[in-house]
Amino acid sequence: MKLRNPSEKCLSDIAKKIESFSIEEKLKILSEIFPERIVFSTSFNIEDQLISHFILNGKIPIKIFTLDTGRIFKETYQVWSDTNKFYNYSISAYYPDTKKLEKFLSEKGPNSFYENVQNRMKCCFLRKVEPLKRALQGNAIWVTGLRSEHSIERKNLNFLEWDSNYQLIKYHPLFNWKSDQIIKLIKKYNIPYNRLYNNGYLSIGCAPCTRSVKSGESYRSGRWWWEENSVKKECGLHLKNIRN
Repeated sequence: MKLRNPSEKCLSDIAKKIESFSIEEKLKILSEIFPERIVFSTSFNIEDQLISHFILNGKIPIKIFTLDTGRIFKETYQVWSDTNKFYNYSISAYYPDTKKLEKFLSEKGPNSFYENVQNRMKCCFLRKVEPLKRALQGNAIWVTGLRSEHSIERKNLNFLEWDSNYQLIKYHPLFNWKSDQIIKLIKKYNIPYNRLYNNGYLSIGCAPCTRSVKSGESYRSGRWWWEENSVKKECGLHLKNIRN
């Protein structure tokens, strides 16, 4: 199937085609509709680990990649390594453009993201958004771990939608799942997970930008916690689809 800004009917037809199946079966059907043009991006959070399990355990032909920003936790590297070993698979990695990042750090310093939102978003762009564009190039479907539970803004997404920024379809297989449902399966199948979850972390990104979450705080309150609450807790990867 060729894909160029599909109509609502096209997305609706695809959604109807897969709606009555399990997640594993949905992923398999999508991989058959768009052979070799479907990818999954993992940050090794719990939802991503479960999606990786569905793909790798079911031997579904979907390429899995991650964005190594150069500032992720050592625990994240560990779960990355554990996942490769557990499934006998090699997750692909995309990195920031060295020259662009060197220029930014030389001009702004290593911790300029604490100073203002503009610097933080520029850092996120160089370390995440630009590498993601390269990773998604030539693909038709991007599988993500986005869930409605993450934030108020994400509640308004659809599990299958068009992303005009990257010019492809995004599929969020666990969109309506709750954390306890995911954790139950993580334990059931002994899936490797980030041990920072044992210490109160919920949404885990770069180490300087992530802290544990206190009781009563929102899911993503541990991300960029120094910024005003009015600022969307997003790094820019999904902003075209995040809406009020």
